[in-house]
Amino acid sequence: MLKLNELKSGDIVAINDEGVNREGVVVKTSPQEHKALINNGIQEYWFGPEEITGLPLDDRQLARLGFVKEVFDNGVKYKKDSFRLAIHHPDDFSSMELWWREDKRIFNHNITVHQLQNLFLDMTKVHLEAV
Repeated sequence: MLKLNELKSGDIVAINDEGVNREGVVVKTSPQEHKALINNGIQEYWFGPEEITGLPLDDRQLARLGFVKEVFDNGVKYKKDSFRLAIHHPDDFSSMELWWREDKRIFNHNITVHQLQNLFLDMTKVHLEAV
């Protein structure tokens, strides 16, 4: 379950749509209703926080977001323009470094796609969307 204040328009999340798990994009949130309007590719519908979860960050999701992968002896680097994300072991996103210009952040836990989108926005002032 996510906190609605974590979500921004354009964030990619997972939703439980009447027992069917789908991916969707946040259109907007309503703090008054305590729900988020999410487009699941078929329709837009309001979901409560108990129906929304984060998508685990992985190689497929990074490719979807337009990152280019480079494999090195000591890990993997993903690049999007001048933004970089590095992991030390292939397919292990439990320890990573993010940097853009002088701003460098280190994580020792997995993050989700919408968290990466929000970090990217915070660091670059540009929203990260699927390509």
